[in-house]
Amino acid sequence: MTPATPVTSAKTLRIDRIACTGQGLCGELLPELIDLDEWGYPIVKDRAVPDHLRAHARRAAAACPLLALHLDAGRT
Repeated sequence: MTPATPVTSAKTLRIDRIACTGQGLCGELLPELIDLDEWGYPIVKDRAVPDHLRAHARRAAAACPLLALHLDAGRT
């Protein structure tokens, strides 16, 4: 019998570039993971969201006025 491999859920950030209009709110709420370019469009530094930033990432995704920021669940 093989020992069970622990399953963890990873969260990643995804931006819908079609929906995003560069309001910049996500970069203000989650500067640890999102930079803004000179026009206010987000640049994700690291798609993987560390556990200690998940609440902030959820808040940033919920606050996006066009719902262009997504916090996706995955498995590693």
